[in-house]
Amino acid sequence: MAKSQQTFSKSEKEKKRLKKRQDKQKKMEARKAEREENGSAGIQFAYVDHNGNLTDTPPDPDLKVEIELEDIAVSVPKKEDLPEEDPVRKGKVSFFDSSKGFGFIIDSLNNEKYFTHVSGLIDTIVENDKVSFELERGMRGMNAVKVTKI
Repeated sequence: MAKSQQTFSKSEKEKKRLKKRQDKQKKMEARKAEREENGSAGIQFAYVDHNGNLTDTPPDPDLKVEIELEDIAVSVPKKEDLPEEDPVRKGKVSFFDSSKGFGFIIDSLNNEKYFTHVSGLIDTIVENDKVSFELERGMRGMNAVKVTKI
């Protein structure tokens, strides 16, 4: 005689599913009864005030700002519109290991550290030297190249 395919865990899962379905039905009926009791509140609105925050009250029409269609820019500025930036920067050598052939330069404008390699040096440098350099994109970020001592 064959064994029943209904196992204990299957029957427990089925009981949980039925209970979950009944609970959901009860919640739905309770919401429906509450809605009939209180009446329909209608559609709830969310407004955006003049600062861009969501509120439940309509914004003051006096604070409304008119914007001309021509003032809206939906593009990246062209390269020729950008001001020309001097490629030569000044900085200070924070670390340089001449035996390994690399070091770091701290930019005097924004205090960022840039890696430099001996192949990008024009003059020989040591720590705490004031230098001028240019930036070039490397594999791991910006690198200082054409490094000269000031």
